[in-house]
Amino acid sequence: MNSKTFIKSYCHIKNNAVSLNGTLLYHGEKEEFFSDFIKSAYKNLDTNYAKFFKMDNLSKLAFLGADVLLKHENVQPEKQENIALVFSNNASSLDTDRKYQESIEDKESFYPSPAVFVYTLPNICMGEISIKHKLYSENSFFIFEDFNPEYLHAYSSGLMEENKAEKVLCGWVNIDKEDYTAFLYLVTKEEGSISHTIKEINSRF
Repeated sequence: MNSKTFIKSYCHIKNNAVSLNGTLLYHGEKEEFFSDFIKSAYKNLDTNYAKFFKMDNLSKLAFLGADVLLKHENVQPEKQENIALVFSNNASSLDTDRKYQESIEDKESFYPSPAVFVYTLPNICMGEISIKHKLYSENSFFIFEDFNPEYLHAYSSGLMEENKAEKVLCGWVNIDKEDYTAFLYLVTKEEGSISHTIKEINSRF
């Protein structure tokens, strides 16, 4: 790729904590369940999106991480910036799939929930982010066995090289029951201290 790109900001959500560029923003209780932690983080980080509470856990995790980053970078919906979304994980929407399957298998109160079914695709979380921030650009969700910085680097760099996106929000968003991790970073052509390289991505993961 000919164009130099940079990592503008990055966000982690793991171990009941939210951090931005390595600085802790919020820390929940040590033994707190994910469902309680993510609600508390939402309130403490002034997320302000009523539909948040209807989302599945994967969408909540991705949405909160993206919201922290995009607000920090002053991304405003009215500007309609061309920001692509490139996410990945290894569990797809398994956490939600299980809940939907349980609703089908319950013979006493059989009622497959449409509200759960709508989240049985991993890319739905990107739709929630796009609605909140009015993003109309390209988005892709990839399933890998492990975090794959090489692929994310190549794919996001290609989008910017071909002028399909001005910026790319990408990373890893994975949840399976109480095991969860979100690592998102924003790639731009604006010069910064962090070069967009596989080494730099790996070092921050």
